[in-house]
Parts: sequence; structure tokens; C-alpha cells
Amino acid sequence: MSENPSGSAGPKLLDQVRGKIRLKHYSIRTEQAYVDWIKRFILFFDKRHPKELGGAEVEAFLTHLAVEGKVSASTQNQAKSAILFLYREVLEIELPWLGNVQQAKVPKRLPVVLTREEVQALLSRLEGTHWLIASLLYGSGLRVMECLRLRVKDIEFSRREILVRDGKGFKDRVTMLPASLANPLREHLKRVKALHEQDLAAGYGAVYLPYALERKYPNAARDWGWQYVFPAATLAVDPRTDIKRRHHVQDQVVQRAVKQAARAADLVKPATPHTFRHSFATHLLEGGYDIRTVQELLGHSDVSTTMIYTHVLNRGGKGVTSPLDMG
Repeated sequence: MSENPSGSAGPKLLDQVRGKIRLKHYSIRTEQAYVDWIKRFILFFDKRHPKELGGAEVEAFLTHLAVEGKVSASTQNQAKSAILFLYREVLEIELPWLGNVQQAKVPKRLPVVLTREEVQALLSRLEGTHWLIASLLYGSGLRVMECLRLRVKDIEFSRREILVRDGKGFKDRVTMLPASLANPLREHLKRVKALHEQDLAAGYGAVYLPYALERKYPNAARDWGWQYVFPAATLAVDPRTDIKRRHHVQDQVVQRAVKQAARAADLVKPATPHTFRHSFATHLLEGGYDIRTVQELLGHSDVSTTMIYTHVLNRGGKGVTSPLDMG
């Protein structure tokens, strides 16, 4: 489709969307998702310009996703966020309250949690960088993208801490660096530094920097401290700047490795990289740690989000002893 519906004047609409998203420092994944949803919204109404549409059309589109498309609640919410971003931030139009949208059903599911034995069985089937990443996910409670976006300077060996920058909700937090991972991580970083020095010698070595830091500090992109802890195996062209550089390992690579390891370990549970984070939280609570401490380590805004893990503690149904087991 044309990126300039109805022949509107000025920059093409989707280029305006991309520009505003980058101005607000949203991730490239969010940019791609928002642009895709806005395209689908425009196509749904036969390429009419969004200025010609309003709250009724937005409600119709979102309801269509839930009823005919049968999308999940999270998918419908992402589509809603993308369209609201278009109207508020790009078109500067405030939509009325969208009260007539038929909401996609939110399934009430408990998180998948591995036992300690299952975690060890899974980790034992991983090697090298994949093992180190998975060990950090479990040992530090990181989300997979938080782990992959770590920079060298975010690792504090002396205090055994990891600084998570721009976590969910653009919040920074500190979590622990497991003592057992300190030496493997140091050895890993030696290899990463050698790779970085090779890139510099070849005329590369400048990593992506967020928030226009590259313009403010022109040499920082080549500094060792700003390099990714888990760099990709090959150089690639940055789709936003067309600059060839080394990005971080892609999450799909980690997901595949964990899936294969779970299969090799004969795990019945559907283990993913995020399962390590669920297991981290649950095992800390089982160990007697305060829920507020776990909340802070996970970076949850509300303790009610962390409370979900109290329902999956290894104590049977709600911690109650079955009458069959009573003497």
C-alpha cells in the first residue's frame, strides 16, 4: 500500500509515525509492530486516511480483531496502543473513550515454573554462550531482551550486581550477579573483547547507542564499556541507519536453543527462556525471601504482579495438607 493514504501533504504518514517513535526512544521492535498495526488499520478501511476516521472506526477494528480474528488480549492491546499512538502523537487528535470495544478474553493461567532439578537438567543440555545466557536468566531473574541488551559496563563484578537499563516501562533496576557465574562471565568477556578489537582493526567496532548518545559522545560507540555482553556472531546492517555494525545475539537464537535443550532433557513442561524468570521468582519465595525483595529484583511496578508466584510455590494446593496425608 502507499504510505501516504489519500494523498495527504507533507511527509508520508508512516514516516511520520517512525520519526515520532524514534523521538520517543521506542525500540525497533515496537516501531515495527506499531507501523504494521497502523497499516492494517488503514487497509481495513480501504486505505482511507485516519483523519477521516474516528472512535467508531477504531472500535470496529479492535472488535473485529477479537471476534473474527480471535486474537489474544495482549495482541488486541498492542493494536490499540499503536492506533492511539497514531492519533495522539502523530495526528494530534484525541479519540473519545473507546467503551464499545469487545475485549479479547484474558486467559487466567499460572506461569510455568520448573523445579530446581528441571532447571539443572535443562542448563546441563546447553553449552557456551547459550548456557551463560540461560544461567543469567535463571540466576538473575532477567527478561531475555534485558539480558541480551546488557552492556559491559552494566556488569559490576566487585559488588556482584547487574544494572538493567531501560527495562519494561523504561525503568532501571539492579539485580544480583550469581557468584557462580562471575568467573565464566569474565572468561566470556575476554573473548568478546578480542572480537571487539578485531572489529576495530577492520574499521568497525561502533555499537548502537541509545538516545542520541552517539551524537553527544562521538567516540563512545567504540568504547569497550558500551559493547554488548552478548554480541552477535556476524556484522549486520542497522535498519534504522544503514550502518554495518555488530548487534547483540537475537532472542530467537536463544529460544531455539532452550527449546532443543528442553526436548533433550525430556521435560514435559513447555519451557521457554522466560520460564527461567518465573522459576527465579518462585524459588526465591520458596527460599523464604520477602515478596517485596523479589518484586524489586524483578522490576515489577506493583506487588500484585509478583503475587502470582505465591500461587505456584512447591507446597501443594494452596499450602494445604491433603486429608489423605493426615495421620
